[in-house]
Amino acid sequence: MSDENATKQAIEERAAALERRLSDMEALANARVIYAEMKSEAVRAGMVDLDGLKLIDMSRVSLDSEGNVTGASEIMREVRRAKPWLFRSANSSSSALPPPSEEARQKKATEMSLDEWQAARADLLKRR
Repeated sequence: MSDENATKQAIEERAAALERRLSDMEALANARVIYAEMKSEAVRAGMVDLDGLKLIDMSRVSLDSEGNVTGASEIMREVRRAKPWLFRSANSSSSALPPPSEEARQKKATEMSLDEWQAARADLLKRR
């Protein structure tokens, strides 16, 4: 009977240890998801250096029942207001450059298909 009790106690201890480990792993996975979402929000907000995330209290960010992060965008707005040097300056104009201008070039006859060549030839003959 004592062997049975010892075995039962060992099984219960192992189950409790596994449950603690599982909850630790779940907390670690949630923290990683939250950190990844905060990085995404920081990039979207224009944070210059992502080391600025170390200044944020991550305990205010949480996961809802569906696994979505709540509170990330609000915190990023607050950080942007409180620590503007961490972010690029706001710019309303587009950073895209226009394509370089090229001189109009006529297509050579060797680059044309037969149909294009015949149409171009007919156009030239009309002008004469």
